[in-house]
Amino acid sequence: MGERRRARQSAAVYRRRRIVVFGGLLLLIAALAVAIWLVIAQPWAHSETAPVKTPTPSASPSATETATSTPTAEPSPGATPSAGPCQAGDVTVEAQTDAESYPAGVLPQLSIALTNTGAADCTIDVGTATQSFTVTSGSDVWWRSTDCQENPSSQVVTLSAGQTVTSATPVVWDRTRSDVGTCADENRTRAPGGGASYHVTVSIGGFDAATTRQILLY
Repeated sequence: MGERRRARQSAAVYRRRRIVVFGGLLLLIAALAVAIWLVIAQPWAHSETAPVKTPTPSASPSATETATSTPTAEPSPGATPSAGPCQAGDVTVEAQTDAESYPAGVLPQLSIALTNTGAADCTIDVGTATQSFTVTSGSDVWWRSTDCQENPSSQVVTLSAGQTVTSATPVVWDRTRSDVGTCADENRTRAPGGGASYHVTVSIGGFDAATTRQILLY
């Protein structure tokens, strides 16, 4: 009887041990599964708070931009901004030509360059009524643009300080001697060529050019 009891106890103990071992294996497997899930899912990564971006304030103008910006001039209340007439010391006049020498049959084209050398804007009449071109050879006056001028006009403009303007349309010298009585004469005396020297002087708005422009005719 004693031997049977020990056999039964041994069998019961063995079963309990198997249950404990099996339960431990289940716990180990469960723990491994949880660990693997934590590594793969990384639930903590989704719970982090995203950094809040702080708006960057607009940059203020640099010193260069401020220095080079053009201020807007505003007239004082009740004042009417205006420019006075150009004075002799404020403008320079220069005769210009499209070339220095002209082959036979080529007609010189004459222009005027006008510059405001003053520190302030000024007004001047640059119309054809105030323009004058004169071609001379020594003391001999060969041609004047005013001798046969048609429909002279007036045009007052404001010349900005430091501004240079030139004639919009050149005046053409036909290489003949002008005279108010021969404007319609097609047989006017022609200026000699062969390298003959001529000088062009100009005037505009009541101001004369300080120098002449030399041209050669061939």
